[in-house]
Amino acid sequence: MTSLDTLFKPKSIAVVGASDTQGRAGNVIIRNLQSGGFRGPVMPVTPKYQAVAGVLAYPTIESLPLVPDLAILCTQASRNSELIRQLGEKGVKVAIILAAGMKKTKAEDGRSEFDVMRDIASQYAMRVIGPNSLGLILPWLNLNASFSPIPANRGNIAFVSQSAAVCTTILDWARNRRIGFSTFISLGEASDIDFPELLDYLSRESKTDAILLYIDNIQDARAFISAARAASRNRRVLVLKSGRTPEGASILPHLQESEIGLDGAYDAAIRRSGMLRVRTTHELFAAVETLSHSVPLRGERLAVISNGGGPAVMAVDTLLEMGGKLAVLSEETKAKLDAILPVSWSQSNPVDIVGDADTERYKKVTEILLESDEADALLILHSPSVTAPGLKTAKALADMLKNSQRAKRFNILTNWQGESDDATVARLAFAHAGFPAYRTPESAVTAFMHLVEYRRNQKQLMETPTSIGQIDYDVEGGKALIQQALEENLRILTTHEARPFLSKYGINVMATWLASDAAEAAQITEQVGYPVAVKLRSPDIAHKSDVNGVMLDLNNATEVANAAQLMLNRVGMTYPTARIEGLQIQSMANRAGSQELRVCVRHDPVFGPVILLGEGGSEWDVNRDAAVAIPPLNMALARYLVIGAIKSGKLRQRGHPYNLDVNALCHFLVTLSQILIDFPEITELDIHPLLVTGDSFTVLDASIKLCVFEGDANTRLAIRPYPKEMEERAELKDGRTILLRPILPEDEPNHKSFIEHVSVEDLYKRFFSDVGELNHEALANLTQIDYDREMAFVAVHRLENGSDEILGVVRALANPEHTDAEFAVLVRSDLKGMGLGAILMEKIINYGRVSGLKRFNGMTMPSNSGMIALAQKVGFTIDVQLQDGIVEMDMTL
Repeated sequence: MTSLDTLFKPKSIAVVGASDTQGRAGNVIIRNLQSGGFRGPVMPVTPKYQAVAGVLAYPTIESLPLVPDLAILCTQASRNSELIRQLGEKGVKVAIILAAGMKKTKAEDGRSEFDVMRDIASQYAMRVIGPNSLGLILPWLNLNASFSPIPANRGNIAFVSQSAAVCTTILDWARNRRIGFSTFISLGEASDIDFPELLDYLSRESKTDAILLYIDNIQDARAFISAARAASRNRRVLVLKSGRTPEGASILPHLQESEIGLDGAYDAAIRRSGMLRVRTTHELFAAVETLSHSVPLRGERLAVISNGGGPAVMAVDTLLEMGGKLAVLSEETKAKLDAILPVSWSQSNPVDIVGDADTERYKKVTEILLESDEADALLILHSPSVTAPGLKTAKALADMLKNSQRAKRFNILTNWQGESDDATVARLAFAHAGFPAYRTPESAVTAFMHLVEYRRNQKQLMETPTSIGQIDYDVEGGKALIQQALEENLRILTTHEARPFLSKYGINVMATWLASDAAEAAQITEQVGYPVAVKLRSPDIAHKSDVNGVMLDLNNATEVANAAQLMLNRVGMTYPTARIEGLQIQSMANRAGSQELRVCVRHDPVFGPVILLGEGGSEWDVNRDAAVAIPPLNMALARYLVIGAIKSGKLRQRGHPYNLDVNALCHFLVTLSQILIDFPEITELDIHPLLVTGDSFTVLDASIKLCVFEGDANTRLAIRPYPKEMEERAELKDGRTILLRPILPEDEPNHKSFIEHVSVEDLYKRFFSDVGELNHEALANLTQIDYDREMAFVAVHRLENGSDEILGVVRALANPEHTDAEFAVLVRSDLKGMGLGAILMEKIINYGRVSGLKRFNGMTMPSNSGMIALAQKVGFTIDVQLQDGIVEMDMTL
């Protein structure tokens, strides 16, 4: 990523607005650069001083003796646009802007200085951090180009934040804990460089093992999710998202002019990307502590050692409330503990080793639990005690654990309670030995559960979805109905109009009749039969309950006529200007043993269309009552939505005779997701209630909001769906017809079978190594792709029994800028000579041209004559490098 190399590897720096006055930003930046030990030239730019902090100053940007790699602007908001222009004319490619308030400062043309500055920077291809940035710290380069009063230690965590205040808080805390960073960057208002590019860069950076993000808001949801999914396959990524409530988010100055996205949608995006969300600053500190010291999670079973019952109970309560697992001790382990512990010990996990426990007892119990195979993680708690002095015990345990081979296979967490000097030093002793130490039992368990939840999110990222099989949705029929509605200027479809459309996707909607007045309603119900429900139709009344607009269990024509007329009278009194479009008549559904759900599609201002699931009600608050998912969904993702809704209490298993069929609900949600993909004209879809009886689903009330949509339908989605338009058929030389289509996550079993039909020699030529049998993780990486960044086409042949087999695959993996891509192709070894390789190569080359790629490159071995000949045939330039044992293939598109 050449555009960011200059930012992260600057060789010279100009400080514009440098100052010799202490406390001024231009002085702090110069002093921090000096004290950090940056070895390149630092050039102060100011007409006020001959020198700043003993460094020769230059009066103007133009007078600089060389073009700096990086410029830091310490000047007022009103000056920065012009200064960016001067830097651009000088040839500077990266700038950091510290000043706040550029959005509120007006330029001469009436636009904000923020917008003017961004346009000028773009004109000169200049990359910008900020405005309102604290700056940048790169400890491994001895570079502190920040306004922070606190430097950063060297470490393996990259921290990227939109809040300068959070930056300084983290730095202050981390310095005390001797926790270090590979990169520390304050984005401010992110006028240009933002989270997606930084995730791409940092996930490839050798000094970074983990990435921590503090997010106020996301500007480009699609780019963010795409980059986050890629980064989380290579690095651990944790997120602290502020503004969980609309009221909280609206306080942030840079969000006051923006629509605020659902917090649940942020939650869904973070989980969907394989990242982990922490919710408080306290959790953030615990997460940093864990990231600094933790080994990969071995498993979820936690064992607890404590010299007091109270702290152990608090730890267990927190563990179980967060969905954790308490390790179960075997009789053999209990017998070993019996031999060294007093009779009054707890006889179970947590292991209460009694308040008079000394250092030796702690060590022996720890050794026994480490030797057992009954736990994956160990939490050691210590309350202040006369018999087991905290500092002495901590040092002894830290030394023992550091030298124990078994301890290296466990996740070790410690909690030394108290605020005395001894307790503080004890915690530091563990930290220096490489084991995280926490102040409270709850924070220690929370940190452990961060690791557990992170592993679960990673599992979700890699899970193979079950196929729902071939479903013949009547897409064309649905399109005809939507087009007809738009031509008739219908923008809201109620249950009556929505029913024929939803039926095209196999969704059962209760039969509905329309009446213009009370008399007609009574006449219709005589033909329908009783009991019936009567519902008001009005586009101006959002909640029918406001006017008792739904009357149920009406048993004769008189009841219907009276109820309908009273309903219309109430509307006339309460909402005299409301448009009345008549009345809906439905037979009463049998609710015995059923559950009523609410399923909605809403347009989120950040993430586009989202799917909401809950139990509904007239006072339904989507921020509080709905579980959120970002389409497209498959069966695995739908299942995570449903199970998450059940765990959070937003969906309850009520114990009815017909329990909720999770698999059937997942199928319903996947169908709804497909409707969203197929119909960009749908801006909202509200199904309430959805009557669920086992695996039977009936829509009692539905409304659909429509708009005229022009352009690429996929651009409105935060995640690019399966590109069905890229499917095409081809014929092999033996007459077999094959389908060329993008790969799907559901293809994993067939892809495994395909690999088994490729010879060891051909696999070696493809992967440059002996790959053996590909495991689930490797296969998931090959089949669960991001269609925005990469493409893999499989050649599929339908067998007589109706199943599919994969005959070949070609893939292209693009760089984040989507300019260059590496390709690879593999054909089943028994199908060589059928022309399949050439078909696949032409397919991927056409994809590259259409998607805007500029260059394809690939690599093979000199012995792979078939691949070399094929590459030449389709137009690649060949460069044979015998000394290195490779052949490079290159094509400009």
